Amino acid sequence: MGESPQDLSRDDRLARAAAALAEAEGLAGVRAGDARPAPSPPPPPPDDPQSVTPDADPDAVARAIVLRQLSMAPRSRAQLEKKLRQRGCDDAVAQRVLDRMTDVGLVDDEAYAEMLVRSKQSTKGLARRALAHELRQQGIAQDIADDALDDIGVEDERAKAEELVAKKLRTMHGLEPDVQARRLAGLLARKGYSGEVAWPVIREAVNNASEHRRD
Repeated sequence: MGESPQDLSRDDRLARAAAALAEAEGLAGVRAGDARPAPSPPPPPPDDPQSVTPDADPDAVARAIVLRQLSMAPRSRAQLEKKLRQRGCDDAVAQRVLDRMTDVGLVDDEAYAEMLVRSKQSTKGLARRALAHELRQQGIAQDIADDALDDIGVEDERAKAEELVAKKLRTMHGLEPDVQARRLAGLLARKGYSGEVAWPVIREAVNNASEHRRD
């Protein structure tokens, strides 16, 4: 019985990925870099159809495409399926290759969903509703999306909304309170915040702004 992805250290997974990529590039007919200087441009990446020989093994070609995609950025299984279809890979080959990649932990929708939620909430301040939409857009199954969103509670959303409002309000000095409130409401709505979360935060921030306080 083989090792599960959880049994492997990060270094082990990276080593497997590197070995698989090397194998895929070789089997896909990608010419390894020559040690001698060459005047011609470098060879195209392995998921470029022009770099694949006519008799290349379809599984090796698909592996090369998947591994090249993963080397550039994390991807969901649905994203990789779409890329393989775009490259003309047979559906059966694509499923077989992606199943194997999943078995060794290189394709992991749960880890991808958790990463996306953390990243989008931290860098863009998205609320649960907007994060759920992002996960659907990337083809993440509903049960996996729900698990990834479980750790985001109402208090977490309120804290992030307060942070967004405070930052935006600093750029709105001199505007009337109702104008500030409308613009802040639009900002939070675009990021997926409900009125129940947004309006108490907005009212408190605008009312407590130093320019609107009465001595």
